Amino acid sequence: MFSVNHQKFMEMDELSLQKVPYFFVIDFLSENVEIYQEHEIEKEGLIIDFQEFSNTKETQELDKKVVWKSFPETLENFQVGFEKVQKNIRLGNSYLVNYTRKTKIETNLTLEEIFYHSNAKYKVFYKDFFVFFSPETFVKIIDGKIFTYPMKGTIDASIENAAEILKNDRKEKAEHYTVVDLLRNDLSMVADDVRVDQFQHIDFIKTQQKDLYAMSSEISGMIKPEYEGKVGSIMQKLLPAGSILGAPKPKTLEIILDAEGYDRGYYTGICGWFDGQNVDSCVMIRFIEKEEDQLYFKSGGGITHMSKLEDEYQEMKNKIYVPIH
Repeated sequence: MFSVNHQKFMEMDELSLQKVPYFFVIDFLSENVEIYQEHEIEKEGLIIDFQEFSNTKETQELDKKVVWKSFPETLENFQVGFEKVQKNIRLGNSYLVNYTRKTKIETNLTLEEIFYHSNAKYKVFYKDFFVFFSPETFVKIIDGKIFTYPMKGTIDASIENAAEILKNDRKEKAEHYTVVDLLRNDLSMVADDVRVDQFQHIDFIKTQQKDLYAMSSEISGMIKPEYEGKVGSIMQKLLPAGSILGAPKPKTLEIILDAEGYDRGYYTGICGWFDGQNVDSCVMIRFIEKEEDQLYFKSGGGITHMSKLEDEYQEMKNKIYVPIH
């Protein structure tokens, strides 16, 4: 259905078995797998800011008023793909589909300024081509143990009792259960003794436009002996990331490719840092891409049989923000 770059995943395995540190970037369909050893990162126009690795430089305070405009598609346009997704869910082809859109934006910030002045757990600026500021871990591998932290469900933090509402919202809860289940199954392919350590934990995310609460869980397992030290093989087995795809995976991917009608590219792919022993990786969401001279923000959300068109349209628009304050 899509061509996976086996050669590159094997290269990742070789380096990780030799304990050579490197940074990797993998697009949504695993067609482009890029590997950069530490001395190559800067040369390639990559600036990275992870908890475990950063090559950022000192930067000036932002001395201009931020201009930020987005031009979302019409509800009618959004509805075309939404209805394709809903039809497939009704037919039983999928029970969760992550439906995303591409929105034109205008700002007086460069991609590099967005990188330096946004707040997020994971940030990457890549060659004046894209920037992202992601709150979502894909997997961490620490001393032979693998962890994942699915994030599903967000709410405007200014709403009274927002965290409680989010925890008890039927649709958000169903979506969260589904993703936790999906990722538990995914981890079981590469790990033994997989368990949910934390369920429906609420995180606070601060942004310039609005503050949000997001719901996440923690799942862990022990890497199976045949995958020990093979970072490439592990990634190849787990991709595409369940949280931005849906379930079941192969059929849901078909539905997405049909319903979205645009190329996600690196958006919702993953990237990560292998330090010679451990891995920290993230899902590339909250993503701005440059096409010629135009900027686009890619965003979306999970659709289930309970999803309402207007709510999903609103959620897609809510996510078009930059966390600068």
